[in-house]
Amino acid sequence: MEEIKKRKVAILGSSGSIGTQALEVINEQAHLFEVEVLTVNRSADLLIEQAKKFKPNAVVIVDETQYQKVNDALFEEDIMVYAGAAALEQVVQFKQVDIVLTALVGYAGLKPTIAAINAGKDIALANKETLVVAGELVMNLAKEKGVNIFPVDSEHSAIFQCLTGEYMNPIEKIVLTASGGPFRGKTTEELKTVTKAQALKHPNWDMGAKITIDSASLMNKGLEVIEARWLFDLKPEQIDVIVHPQSIIHSLVQFEDGSMKAQLGLPDMKLPIQYAMGFPKRLKNNFTRFNFLDYPQLTFEAPDKKTFRNLTLAFKALDQGGNMPCILNAANEVAVAAFLDDKVGFLQMSDVIEACMNDAQFIAKPQLEDYVSTDTEARAITNRIIETL
Repeated sequence: MEEIKKRKVAILGSSGSIGTQALEVINEQAHLFEVEVLTVNRSADLLIEQAKKFKPNAVVIVDETQYQKVNDALFEEDIMVYAGAAALEQVVQFKQVDIVLTALVGYAGLKPTIAAINAGKDIALANKETLVVAGELVMNLAKEKGVNIFPVDSEHSAIFQCLTGEYMNPIEKIVLTASGGPFRGKTTEELKTVTKAQALKHPNWDMGAKITIDSASLMNKGLEVIEARWLFDLKPEQIDVIVHPQSIIHSLVQFEDGSMKAQLGLPDMKLPIQYAMGFPKRLKNNFTRFNFLDYPQLTFEAPDKKTFRNLTLAFKALDQGGNMPCILNAANEVAVAAFLDDKVGFLQMSDVIEACMNDAQFIAKPQLEDYVSTDTEARAITNRIIETL
């Protein structure tokens, strides 16, 4: 019997929700995958634990102050240890790496993803901000290098799955589903006093703090709209959002004949992670199966764009194009951090983001260096705005 060649995976952000679940998938599918690289920002203890279990070739601890701790702990494991953000761009280029799972949160995912694409590595993309910030540049580069980008977000994975085998059939529109988050149905008045503890309690998904707050404010869905525009080469008017509180239908595609295809399943990120890493094969697993009788009603409603203004701001940034989505993303990252630090209120985040979009320099046709400078400028502007509140 012919031996199966294992796919060697580099996981950028192995301490986060996506990264840890990806390691669960690899552990369950150990005959198909092995870990080549693990990286974390500052979770040194978890990185050491993961490295001792999965035996990667190399690890990166971005927080350079913890390099010695990680290096000492792994000295006898024959694992290379690197430190600093620049190392992320180096390890993704290792010859042995077959696929890079970008599970970093925020703008930090952009440069390592570009480095991986330049090295000809396929990408399992869980970092939506990479395409929000520089979607046109990244997708053009992937096409030029012959690199596949497999979406890991549940919504984009759903669209990708629905489109498999349909390459000859043009899309009329796609519909991204949103749970509505913990504040679905709340009024503006009620949202004035919500706490971060309330915002961090997502009804369906287990995610990191930043993404959970984005979900509560509907910014996460706005970022997904921008990501979808580039992943699937769509116009903004071809993308709809519908609130689906049960999170069973992960998204839908409507074709030119009016027929629709949807991908359904329980809210479990391990399935889209596995699908991206194993594509084109659907790998047998022991995940909990969906039962229609457990969900006798699947409901849908329009998103409240007036109360949750971030979704409107995201569509506005997408319509304007250029570096405006980059401005939106940078302002949002700073605003969310400020909310988590009790410096701004929940509704104030939208005010802060909109003010930054109005103040930052607009560039119609940005290059990579423009995105870098825009990110820096937008963060500085947003911090100044927050200081005046």
